[in-house]
Amino acid sequence: MRFGLQIPNFTVGAPGDLFADVLDRANTAEAAGYDSVWVMDHFYQLPPMGGPSQPMLDAYTLLGAIAARTSRIRLGALVTGVTYRNPAHLAKIVTTLDVISAGRAILGIGAAWYDVEHEGLGFDFPSAGERLDRLEEALQICRGMFAGASPTFNGTYYRTHEAQNIPPPVQPGGPTILVGGGGEKRTLRLVAQYADMCNLFGDAATIAHKVGILRGHCEAVGRDPSEVTVSRLATLVLTENEAETTATNDFLRQVTGEEPSGSNVGTADELVGQVEELAAAGVDYFIFNMPTGTAETVRRVGDAVVASFAD
Repeated sequence: MRFGLQIPNFTVGAPGDLFADVLDRANTAEAAGYDSVWVMDHFYQLPPMGGPSQPMLDAYTLLGAIAARTSRIRLGALVTGVTYRNPAHLAKIVTTLDVISAGRAILGIGAAWYDVEHEGLGFDFPSAGERLDRLEEALQICRGMFAGASPTFNGTYYRTHEAQNIPPPVQPGGPTILVGGGGEKRTLRLVAQYADMCNLFGDAATIAHKVGILRGHCEAVGRDPSEVTVSRLATLVLTENEAETTATNDFLRQVTGEEPSGSNVGTADELVGQVEELAAAGVDYFIFNMPTGTAETVRRVGDAVVASFAD
């Protein structure tokens, strides 16, 4: 069982303290036994955390800085929007992160969704079908460049000609590739064909259903489903008692407009039970964000949850 920390927000007292706060959370996660640290690949902050008026840092600049100030923890974007970068350039960016971090980079990638930032910054936002087509082409290019294959690729949207990726990644075969999303017809099929990890959302029943679909796609392409690590991203709030748990769930309903079944809210014992239930549904890797928490919260969750599943 492995755990990751997603850092979703950058709202601190003063702009000059912003990176210090991020680094404090990342270093605390490393010391507390988390396996990875993730940031979002967005240019605007998301609506539940205040929207475009709130601070948002560039994902890969930030990951490179964290890489230089940590030593063990793995690093990735959850997830890179395929519409934001030429995939050959993306492969070079993630390879550079792998070199800087001495082999700790993960490529998280997905079909993108936040139309507001696309419009605001001038990125095209094609149909969902086209974005998935672009994702499939990007996965092939990145996989080939990570493997040192100097790929020549002529797709509908992207092309390379004997693409060089020198220096190569530190990790043999290149960084782990994670695809975010649970679309049952296309996205999970792409996971089965090209990815090492799949990130899902939802409660235990939803996860079990999606894992079953993923296993079917793996079998259809002749792949052992155990080769794909299933991760789950969720907001986590560590509470002190039942009353605080109830109040937090009510707050999440108000903020998101949805039932908080896809979140993890509760006391330490309750969180451990939730993890066990989700693991039984097929989750191998838990990624938590703590938008209301500090580095001390990260440490407390490490002591209460991560340590409970340490080998």
